[in-house]
Amino acid sequence: MKTPSFTRPAALSATALAGAMALSACASKPVEPTPQDAFFANLTELCGQRFEGKVVTTEAADSDFAGKRLLMHVRDCSAEEIRIPFWVGEDRSRTWVVTRTETGLRLKHDHRQPDGTTDTLHWYGGDTANQGSAERQEFPVDQESIDLFNANNASVSTTNVWAMEVHPAQTFAYELRRPNRHFRVDFDLTKPVTE
Repeated sequence: MKTPSFTRPAALSATALAGAMALSACASKPVEPTPQDAFFANLTELCGQRFEGKVVTTEAADSDFAGKRLLMHVRDCSAEEIRIPFWVGEDRSRTWVVTRTETGLRLKHDHRQPDGTTDTLHWYGGDTANQGSAERQEFPVDQESIDLFNANNASVSTTNVWAMEVHPAQTFAYELRRPNRHFRVDFDLTKPVTE
């Protein structure tokens, strides 16, 4: 009677062990954060704080904003989403919502009526199309928003590109661009406000 050979299983064990060691080595390497990770982290650092801003563009369409107190409040922060109410004078109908996605970041605009119901133009925005930088992310309009704008006689907005910038300990900016339109508000991060 022949004694069974265990050479092959031992070789498989060595191969499996080598594979496990290789995976273990990979797992211990730190993962490099993407520019979007760094941007989200910069935004997260502002959580719980409020900042005043001013319109820095000079188009006539901006005059309603230019004469009012502009306030952003970075709040409701989680590892996946940050909500930023944006107040224009007494109008508290706007909230910017930045969310992580499988491919990058998403910006949506939560617009409400004074009684809290959703506005006709609600939840529009877009996803990042590239990595951007730790300081600036751009959000081209998505198809859902294009459909919403077209259905509500706001087709001028179907080419919108929104952007946000975070320059730590200096400035936060919100921007809207499209052909023949540029709107930008800069917020002073050096002076958080309490109310």
